[in-house]
Amino acid sequence: MVKKVKRISIFLFSIMILNMCTITNVEAVSKKKMYINARAAVALDANTKQVLYGKNSESIIPMASTTKIMTSLVALKYGNLDEKIIISKNASKIRGSKVGYKEGEGVSLKELLYGLMLKSGNDAAIAISEGIAGSVEKFVALMNEYAVSIGACNTHFESPHGLDSDNHYCTAYELALITSKAKEIPLFNQIVSCKSIDKSTSGFTRSYRNINKILWQIPGANGVKTGYTGNAGKCLVTSVKLDNSEIVIVILNSNTRWKETRKIYDFVKSNYGFVKIASKGQIMDTLKIDEKSKVDLCSSKDIIVPVKKGTNYYKKVIKPRNCIKDSLVKGEQIGSLVVCNDNKETLYKTSLVCKDNLIVKPHIKRFRFFDKIKEKFSK
Repeated sequence: MVKKVKRISIFLFSIMILNMCTITNVEAVSKKKMYINARAAVALDANTKQVLYGKNSESIIPMASTTKIMTSLVALKYGNLDEKIIISKNASKIRGSKVGYKEGEGVSLKELLYGLMLKSGNDAAIAISEGIAGSVEKFVALMNEYAVSIGACNTHFESPHGLDSDNHYCTAYELALITSKAKEIPLFNQIVSCKSIDKSTSGFTRSYRNINKILWQIPGANGVKTGYTGNAGKCLVTSVKLDNSEIVIVILNSNTRWKETRKIYDFVKSNYGFVKIASKGQIMDTLKIDEKSKVDLCSSKDIIVPVKKGTNYYKKVIKPRNCIKDSLVKGEQIGSLVVCNDNKETLYKTSLVCKDNLIVKPHIKRFRFFDKIKEKFSK
C-alpha cells in the first residue's frame, strides 16, 4: 500500500513538473519577438500615418521597381490620361522587365500606367517620363521634388524604373508614406488592385495580368507593387483593407517577401483595433467668442485611429485662446483634435473646422485685442 501511494505521488509530481515546463515554454514563445526576414520593413496606417510595426524602417536602402509607385504618382499629377505617347527607341530597348512596347507604337498614358504597375514595365516607365516631361532627367527631377513636398526627405530617385544605381534609394517608412499619398487617388487604387484587364473591354493595345501575387494571398489586399534587382533584393509594397482602415506594408530585400508580408498583416490584425473617433461633420466642441457669439468646431472627415488592443485612449480638443478675426468662414480650420494613449503619447492629431460662418462684431474684436494685451503684460 505504501509503495502504491509512493508511485502515485511520483506520478503526480511528474505531471506537475511537465505542466510547469509546458507553461514556461508557452510563456517563452508568447514573449518572443516576431522575426521578419527582411533588411527593412514597416506597417503604416495610411490614414493617420501611425507606424504599427517597424524594422530598420529609417535605413536608407535601394527599393527596385517599387520606385514605380512614385512614377505613377507624378504621372497622375502632371499627365493627360488620354494622350497617346509614342514609344521611343530608348523606351523599347531598356533592359529588365518589360511589357514589350515597340518603337513608334502609340499608347495612351492610362494604358502605360497599367503596363507600369501590373507588368512592372521599364519600357512603360521610360515612355511615361519622356511623354510627360520631355526627358527622363526632367521627369526624375519632378519625382524628387514631389518626394520632398510630402516629407520623403531621405528618398532620392535617379530613374523612373528603379534599376540599380548609386544614388537611387529610400527608406521603408518613406516608401510607405509615398504609397499612402498615391492611394488618395482613386485611379491609382483602381490600377494597383486590378488582377487583370482585357484589351477587348478596355480599348488597350494588349491585355494585362498583374504579377503581384499578394492580391490572391491576403483577403482585403488591394495593391501595390513588387520589385527586384541585384542590389535591392526582392521587395514588396502591399496595401490591405482592415476594419475600415488601410494598412500599407513595405518589405525591402527579402527572399520570403510574401510570407513576411503575411506575418506583419497577421501581427497588425492581432494587436490593433481600429476605433472610430469621429464622423465627418460631427461637432467636437464649441468655441465661445463672447457671451452671445459662439461657433461649433467639427470634424472635416471620418477619423479612424489604430489603438493597441488592451490599452485605452482618450481625445481632447485644443481651442485657440483668442479669436480676434473679423469673421470665421464655414470649413475654416480652427482648433485641433488630439487622440492620445494611456502613456499620453499622441496617436493622431488633426485640425477641426468651423461648422458655420460667423461675423465677429467690431466691439467684440476690440475687447479681444485689449484682453490679449492685458494678458501679455500681466505675466
